[in-house]
Amino acid sequence: MHIATNSGKIEISLEVKTAEIAKKFSKILKKGDIVFFHGEIGVGKTTFIRHLINNFQKKKDLKLTEVTSPTFNLVNEYDVGDFLIQHYDLFRLKNTNETKNIGLLENYKEILTLVEWPERIEKKPINTIDLIFEYDEGVEKRFLTIHGLGKEELNEIR
Repeated sequence: MHIATNSGKIEISLEVKTAEIAKKFSKILKKGDIVFFHGEIGVGKTTFIRHLINNFQKKKDLKLTEVTSPTFNLVNEYDVGDFLIQHYDLFRLKNTNETKNIGLLENYKEILTLVEWPERIEKKPINTIDLIFEYDEGVEKRFLTIHGLGKEELNEIR
């Protein structure tokens, strides 16, 4: 797991920049990592996740799959060759009790776990990577702040 000591704020207003950061981020993630995605609806969390998963698929010459937010079914699973990625969207859950019966974080050491709306989780693991997506005041620009990576890893992404 990564050490939560550094953070960095990156502008991701253009989707090409989001794709670039997701590609760099995919190079440091591994099986067993847990990534929490924070931010308002429409700020770019699922777009980032789509680029991230597709980069893992490209590395293994796998067919690129459509990556959508699993708002209705809560989790989508993707085989990226060396391991599985589980992508959770907890938006429609009403309280923390509802997270207990969906298998969230059960076998996290064997997969890469991506969670949108992690605020719904009561007992969070200690070593997570947190990505905070936010708009500027006028909603014209978007920014990504990363917590939970070492300084060297963070520099690789910037």
